[in-house]
Amino acid sequence: MTRRNVGIFIYDDMETLDFAGPFEVFSITGQKDEKSPGHFNVFLVAEEERPIIAVNGLSVNPHYTMKNTPPIDVLILPGGVGARKVIMKGTILEWVKEVNDKAELVLSVCTGSFILGKIGLLEGLKATTHHLCIDFLKELAPNADICSEERFLDNGKILTAAGISAGIDMSLYVVERLCGKEVALRTARYMEYPYKA
Repeated sequence: MTRRNVGIFIYDDMETLDFAGPFEVFSITGQKDEKSPGHFNVFLVAEEERPIIAVNGLSVNPHYTMKNTPPIDVLILPGGVGARKVIMKGTILEWVKEVNDKAELVLSVCTGSFILGKIGLLEGLKATTHHLCIDFLKELAPNADICSEERFLDNGKILTAAGISAGIDMSLYVVERLCGKEVALRTARYMEYPYKA
């Protein structure tokens, strides 16, 4: 099985579980022991080479910056209050567009969908976000079908998840899609997470 690169974009004031949940899922998928690399190479990417301060003060160090990241097969965009600042930064938006052009899958968690909406990647698609932010996503992506009741939505290449913990469900679903049902169930079992394939 080809080992895919999973790049998670991180930024100040992101929601911790938005990035940490998917990081855990993809990192442990296929690991049999400490020496087994698993099915995915997971890394964190930031705009700059410095500690990123998540919501509630968690400090996180990126592995790469947007300028030196390896090729990304699966891009994950977490949400958080900082997403409203991210969508005002043209360099980040251009980078996401460039990664999207080459990536196999692009995933957003919570208000990470704001980034996709801002650059037009949700046009004509079904999408979701945190239930408290549905109206703002509708403003950013007026031609998308914004759903407030779905845990996550799969449009093929673009997937969006609702708030915070929904990113774990979406990530396990993507593991099932890429690696099969049994692999996804083993991953969820190891995490002690209730996932129904």
